Parts: sequence; structure tokens; C-alpha cells
Amino acid sequence: MAAAWTADEVAALCYSHYGVRLPRSGKPEPGREWTLLAAVLKVERGGGKEIVAMGTGTKCIGHSEMRSTGDVLNDSHAEVVAKRSFQRYLLHQLWLAAVHQAPSIFSPGMAHGRWRLKTHVSFVFFSSHTPCGDASIIPVRDVEALSPWEVSRGHGSCRAEVAKRRAEEEGAASCPKRAKVGGSSLAGVSEPSPDECLGSCQVVNAHRTGAKCVPGEAGDPQQLGGPHQTVGLLRTKPGRGAQTASMSCSDKLARWNVLGWQGALLMHFLEQPVYLSAVVVGRCPYSQEAMRRAIVARCQRVLHLPDGFRVQEVELLQSQLRFEQGRQAVETGSAQNPAGKVGPCGAAISWSAVPEHPLDVTTQGFKQGTTKKAVGSLKSRSRICKVEFFHAFLEMVASIPEEGLPETLRAKRLQTYWEYKEAATSYQEAWKELRRQALGAWVRNSRDYLGFT
Repeated sequence: MAAAWTADEVAALCYSHYGVRLPRSGKPEPGREWTLLAAVLKVERGGGKEIVAMGTGTKCIGHSEMRSTGDVLNDSHAEVVAKRSFQRYLLHQLWLAAVHQAPSIFSPGMAHGRWRLKTHVSFVFFSSHTPCGDASIIPVRDVEALSPWEVSRGHGSCRAEVAKRRAEEEGAASCPKRAKVGGSSLAGVSEPSPDECLGSCQVVNAHRTGAKCVPGEAGDPQQLGGPHQTVGLLRTKPGRGAQTASMSCSDKLARWNVLGWQGALLMHFLEQPVYLSAVVVGRCPYSQEAMRRAIVARCQRVLHLPDGFRVQEVELLQSQLRFEQGRQAVETGSAQNPAGKVGPCGAAISWSAVPEHPLDVTTQGFKQGTTKKAVGSLKSRSRICKVEFFHAFLEMVASIPEEGLPETLRAKRLQTYWEYKEAATSYQEAWKELRRQALGAWVRNSRDYLGFT
């Protein structure tokens, strides 16, 4: 399937879709703001390609701002917005198959009331940037992945550290070389080879993450501002002020790569999880090793998963095309033509390939323009927030005669969002094994936040 497209083609399609199909509202102010972009591309065996979900966003709310009513978006990073937008698309496709018997990406499965993805359809995930968290801890041997912009921001100091250590160990060389280090030169020092970075310096980082280690993990070395970060750990996203309860995008991608991108609710209707065949990252600081470690390798030894679940060997690729409203592009442009401070855009945009209300623009977890007085009202809700998605799911369930429902939903007295999620037994069993064997320190929200109807 990979032969049907290239990484640059995926990036170009996503950038074009962003420019043409997404509204001006919710996009960064030119020259002053930047944003992150993520999308899901449907690929058909015959060569057809279509963007089916897209998200932008850079923010997540603090733990104190979370609500038990399920009507706020806790995490509005682009990857999460795109994933929730993709779930809207999948729900609509299940509607077409199960309720309307119309053409869909799903075909009937072997189990009663269950569906499976058609064999000629696959999905590719695109992100304009390396996911926050473990995938963003780029080892020093991949320092070539850094642009001059990154070096100017201090991310190249690790190369100087390794070079300095080599100079101290070897002494002055008889034929000194000069290695360029972040704009300066160290006489008598050659470039560190990859082999020299395999041991203790594998955690000397050319690029760091702002995500914080979760309680129960080993943690990072305590030298403040030092070049070391511990790889492979679970982390939560940083936030201004209040601590967030949102896991890093690297951690979420690792979870989805085992449990699927459909979530617990849709698993009721699916015979197998919906996995993505590839992840493509735009031009940015990038390490193939760090991406594979964060998304695949951390969970690779997980065993005893229910039928249909697996650790997906997702293909990892990078495009050489840069997102022109991304941080690096905007900050580079502003340096050449200063117009005040550059910062992240506060809005998030959700787009799904669905016939009704495909677009959604939010700020601080609610629809853009929501006043404090309107918080909690129906009009303040994003269509991808938990409670709205739950209600759309229940509407589909109610449209199917009981005899046509899957076994997990027949003759069950389920009421709350949490009860419906827990009733997806295969999904919950897989999640239990994944936590037990690989992601044990995952920060789980209290049931108090999942008891809405």
C-alpha cells in the first residue's frame, strides 16, 4: 500500500486541504502566531486518496478546568483533535453501513452486529511536527536533524558537550580538526560518530520535550537546564499555570497503535480495531529512532492481547515539506521582519468528512466565542467533545433494532458514558494488558469525569 503514495505527497495533500477547506477563523494571525496540524488520509488500493479528518491546535486545559459533564475538550493538541475528528468520520461510516445499508468503508464481519474495515482501504496519519513527549527527545547522534533555527534556539549544545568530552579524553590531536558547534568551532575535535553516542550519551539530547514525567516514572536527571532527558517514560503535557492531566501525544500514539484509533465506544460495532498503516511527519526536528521507540518499541513486547488486537508495525516516514504556519516557519519569518512577539494560536479547528457540520472551531475547550455565562450550554459544546460524541453514538444505537445490535449492547442496562465504555470488553481487556505490561504509570482520570449521560 505504501507504494501508492510518498511522504511528500501526503504532506502536500494535507497542506492544501488546510488552506482550501479550513476557515480563516481559528487559524493563526499571520506573522504573529503559529499552530500545529494533523490529519488522517484514506488510501484505497486503486490509488484513491482522500483527507477524512483534520485537526489543528496547541493547547490543553489544566486539571482544575476539567468538567464532569464531558462538555469540554481537555486536550486540543492537533493530533488529538485529528483523532477525535477521525472518530466522527468512522461513526458516520458505521451509520451508513449499519443503519442505511449504504456504501461505506465497512463490510459485515463474522460476528453478529459487527463490522470490519474493507481490505482495500487503509489510513495514514500526518503530523506537521514530531509528537510531544518521548518522540521529541532526539538523541545527539541525530543532531543533523536540527535546522539552523533549532541550533539558534540552543538545541545544538549537546554536540558541543560530546565534542568537549572527546577532547578531554583524547587530548590535543596531532592534526587538529575544527568541528563547528552551534556557530562556534572547537579546535582539535572531530565530529562524534554514531557509535560514540550509543552508550551513556544516548540520553544527551539534541532536542528536548517540555512534557513532564508522570508520577511513578523514574524521572529526568535533576541538573536544571542540562542536556539529559530520560527516554521511554510516560509524560503529561505542560501547561501554563495549572498542571494538566493530558498524556503526551507520543504516549497517546503508542496507545492508539495497540488499541486502535476508533476508541472504546465504536469497538462495540467493530470486529477488529482500526489501525493506521503509516505515520508521516512534516519537515521539523525528527529522529526515526526516537519515533519508533516512542510509538512502537515501548509496547512491542506486549502479549496476551484479545483477538484482533496487536502492536501495529506502523511505517514511520518524514516529508521534506514544511508547514508554513508552523512554529519554525513563523519564527524564522518574524526574525527577518520583527513585528512583536510570536506565540501559539489559542484556537483549535476540527474537520471531519461528514455531511453535517464538518467544521468546529474551539478555544479553551469550548466553541469559539463562548462567554463565561454560556459555558455548559448546548451551544458551547464542540462536536468532538465526549458528551456530544456519546450522544451521536447513542443515536446510532437507538436506530438499530435490538436483534441487529452486537452482543455487548443487547439486553444491557447501560446508561452512563463510563458504563458503555466498560461494556466494550475486548477493548478494556486489551487496555488492561497494555497498562500491565507497558504503560503502567498512565494517568487515568477519575470515574467522576465519565459518569455523564
